[in-house]
Amino acid sequence: MTGSITPFRVSWGPDSVAAVLDKVRAYRFPPAPVGGGWSYGCDETFLKRLCAYWADDFDWRAAEATLNTFPQFTAQVGDFQLHYVHVIGEAGGRRPLLITHGWPGSVYEFWDAIEKLAFPSRFGGRAQDAFDLVIPSLPGFGFSSKPTRPIGQRATAALFNKLMVDVLGYSHYAAQGGDWGGLVTGYLGLNHADHVRAVHLNMMGLRSATPPQDEIERAWANQSRQAMQMMGAYFMLQASKPQSLAWAMADNPVGQAAWIIERFHDWSDLRAKTLEQAYSLDQLLTNIMIYVMNDAFTTSVWYYRGLMEEGGSELPPGVRVEVPTAFANFPGETLYAAPPKTVAARAYNIVRWTDMPKGGHFACMEEPDLFVEDVRAFASQVGY
Repeated sequence: MTGSITPFRVSWGPDSVAAVLDKVRAYRFPPAPVGGGWSYGCDETFLKRLCAYWADDFDWRAAEATLNTFPQFTAQVGDFQLHYVHVIGEAGGRRPLLITHGWPGSVYEFWDAIEKLAFPSRFGGRAQDAFDLVIPSLPGFGFSSKPTRPIGQRATAALFNKLMVDVLGYSHYAAQGGDWGGLVTGYLGLNHADHVRAVHLNMMGLRSATPPQDEIERAWANQSRQAMQMMGAYFMLQASKPQSLAWAMADNPVGQAAWIIERFHDWSDLRAKTLEQAYSLDQLLTNIMIYVMNDAFTTSVWYYRGLMEEGGSELPPGVRVEVPTAFANFPGETLYAAPPKTVAARAYNIVRWTDMPKGGHFACMEEPDLFVEDVRAFASQVGY
């Protein structure tokens, strides 16, 4: 069954918020290694400061109002009630752009770019560069309904294509994504090229099964393995036994916050700034609340197991995404550093590669202006 669009607004009841904040106040902090900082996981000092702010100063009503800034809806797509932001900009229906978030992000990642992408003339830009934006919550994330078992990125791409074509009536569209959104976007370009005109990525998820061909490729592969060894324990757990993590984190807002904030610290471009200079506490907590208030942490970590159950992200040699593809290479990307261009070209038809001056994994949230500029430029470059 597909269809039945319903307007949506974020509405967190005071009693539900109070119950969460009571748990934050009552949390008993375990011992942390003296002087460990972020090297053992989420930093104790930062987490205690975040929780104190969360319990006593965080304006959750203002956060709720911020999340209701843009038009949002839910629609039945297959077995899911998908939540999505839908902003019809100056493009007036002619230039749809599907943007997909990842973990541990949410649709909120794109809040500072939405108006600039949809209404460029408000910011000194050209009206002809505008997009209609569709920004869904992944199934099992945020305000979308939850699966009964893990779902993967290939299946998500099929759902999102139905949302765009069958529900919203767009015969063609462009797609953008990073983190899981990058893999979903890759599958959109691979499996739904009859509707997808172009894709823009700030993280590459698909890989060719072709082994490294030279020293540069072997060095990158070795560096990637080392980075995964140091920072990828979360991935191995979530991709193998996610429910064990779910039992520990359920009904534990501080635990969920610590697990999420560690990724924001480790994956953001903090070479010239601190975590609190990269994001305000309100930004971090608004994103966390989307997980906590929707009981979405459990099904969000299932998404990693979904990748494995779909067979992983390797493409057979000779198979690649043939629609025009752009890659925005943000230098603060630590765990998932960009591959050599030769590796990328075996999985994607790369027609634009931009080496950004700054920014990391949460590209749009960290550097929204750079993100907007590159998406606009790519669309113009490919005649979209």
